[in-house]
Amino acid sequence: MRLHPRPGTESGTRRLARQYPAALLGLLLCSTGGALAALALPAALGHTVDRLVAGGPVPWSLLLLCAALTLAETGFDAAAAVTGTSTTARLTASLRTRTAARVLAAEPRRALALPTGDLTARLTARTADAASAPVTAAGAVSGVLLPLGALVGLLLIDVWTAAALLLGAPLLVALLRAFTRRTADAGADYQRAQSLIAHRLTEALDGADTIRAARTGAHEHRRVLEPLTVLAEHGRRTWAVYGRAVGRSGLLLPLLMLLVLAVAGLRLGTGAIGVGDLVAASRYASLAVGIGALTGALGALARSRAAARSLEPLLTLAPLSHRGLGPVPDAPGHLELRDVGVEQDGGPLLTGVHLTVPGGTSLAVVGRSGSGKSVLAAVAGRLLDPDTGSVLLDGVPMDGMEPDRLRREVAYAFARPALPGTTVEDTIAYGPWTASPEAVRDAARAARADGFLALLPYGYATPVADAPLSGGERQRLGLARAFAHPGRLMILDDALSSLDTVTEHHVRRALDERAGHCTRVIVAHRLSSAARADRVAWLEDGRIRATGRHDELWSDPDYRAVFRTDAPAEGSVPASRTPVTPAAGAEAR
Repeated sequence: MRLHPRPGTESGTRRLARQYPAALLGLLLCSTGGALAALALPAALGHTVDRLVAGGPVPWSLLLLCAALTLAETGFDAAAAVTGTSTTARLTASLRTRTAARVLAAEPRRALALPTGDLTARLTARTADAASAPVTAAGAVSGVLLPLGALVGLLLIDVWTAAALLLGAPLLVALLRAFTRRTADAGADYQRAQSLIAHRLTEALDGADTIRAARTGAHEHRRVLEPLTVLAEHGRRTWAVYGRAVGRSGLLLPLLMLLVLAVAGLRLGTGAIGVGDLVAASRYASLAVGIGALTGALGALARSRAAARSLEPLLTLAPLSHRGLGPVPDAPGHLELRDVGVEQDGGPLLTGVHLTVPGGTSLAVVGRSGSGKSVLAAVAGRLLDPDTGSVLLDGVPMDGMEPDRLRREVAYAFARPALPGTTVEDTIAYGPWTASPEAVRDAARAARADGFLALLPYGYATPVADAPLSGGERQRLGLARAFAHPGRLMILDDALSSLDTVTEHHVRRALDERAGHCTRVIVAHRLSSAARADRVAWLEDGRIRATGRHDELWSDPDYRAVFRTDAPAEGSVPASRTPVTPAAGAEAR
């Protein structure tokens, strides 16, 4: 599914309510109808009792009216429940889609600033809480209408009885206000603790093999569950707030109800009201002091508000800017990086990178771990925007290209590729456009994946979840996906690291066949990858140390040390002490 975020940063209940106005209007009408039926029922019961007490024929019309009002209240409440549930589900799906669209459309460093587990929690549980706000608000109409309507009913029956109820109104308002404020604070703290647990659990799942190999499962178990103490504390705090509110209301409301009935009884004794009025007054008093529904609605709104605040940083993410430009038609993929710099957390990842890769050629990017190779690969295909400098594809600035058009021209393959799609064929076909079955099979052959795919239970139709894939086989599927979506620029970020020598040789030949009409940028760790490339860019501490052909650079012992796992050769200068060669003007011609 293609996600297209709408411009603007408006969020909250009001924007959500505008998405399904008819459903929310229906919910409002049902809630209001149920409340009005509940308010009309005591008056009808009072008149019925007066007629029965007075003697005479049975007031069948009033009895039928009471039955009809009871059925109406039940029917409206049931309709409100069904409408509210379905609308909440649709609003949740809409909010998740919009939030995910913002995340996917934003610059990755900003979109993924949150830990993975926290981001997952916000996109799942928080969106559900925030999306319930419009439905809760619409349903809360009955919670407000019932006590207000009951008060009006009491005023119409007897002013003194209503005055008795009003004596406790300030205490009720103070109780609701304190409950709402404290619930919101406790809910926000609870959600933060949940996010921390989700983040640590995600880390543990991603590193399951490392944990198993190091036999640190018990330690990780304690680390993941450590925030449970804080979570339990916030949970107890939430229930304590709720318990205090229930306890105070449990003391206040019966006393208030008793006061209203006592005054009504006294008024009955003086003849100011009748028996039917007493029945109606008791019912109205119970509606007026029955704030359980309103308390629940206020608590839900407080949780929704806290969840909405946690989503705000995601919903206000700015999408990648562009000026509606497109790539030059039929160009070879000439890539330029001009004075590119990237920073993160105040430290430089790339500094002053000048690089030119002629269209149709291959460039190997080499360097020690942490030298910035993957960052350069991300910048080269605009998975990352540089903080300084610019990147051009065939003379057109990448930050000016419309994202959909740019993605059709840049293919990526990664060391640990994600495998979306239901079946293996879906995974290879997944991309800016859905590759045809013929293109999928050609790409699988180019990536040397057709051999093991033929051994799967259902071949290309095998579900990905049922395919036992090794690391190298996953990489070959990622390469096949890149081959199935050819553009003018292909970037391989360590995408050959898990391949055996023979398979890598065949994949290299498939890459070489694209020479002349596809530019290839290959983050390389193997000597063979650098040796086969047209040019090599040697990165060191985020700068271009040198560029040239592999056989030209091989004379430098520090360059040879990049491909060795042991210490630098005796007499060679350690890389950390070697002066960085200025990169200005360095080009891979």
